[in-house]
Amino acid sequence: MRKGMEERRKELIYKLMIHTVNKTVEQLMKLTLKELETEYKKVQNDCHPHSDAGSIHWIYKT
Repeated sequence: MRKGMEERRKELIYKLMIHTVNKTVEQLMKLTLKELETEYKKVQNDCHPHSDAGSIHWIYKT
């Protein structure tokens, strides 16, 4: 269980770094899992669902 929580923390920190949260990696590492999840939910609410890193962007070319 502990290993899964640590993996979730690392995943959230990575995603928050991609979205350029106004915090350093050191600040993110100090946050609890619950705080990281809250921070990520804030970022998700502010982002358009199709503009996320890793999403498919269609380009029309003739």
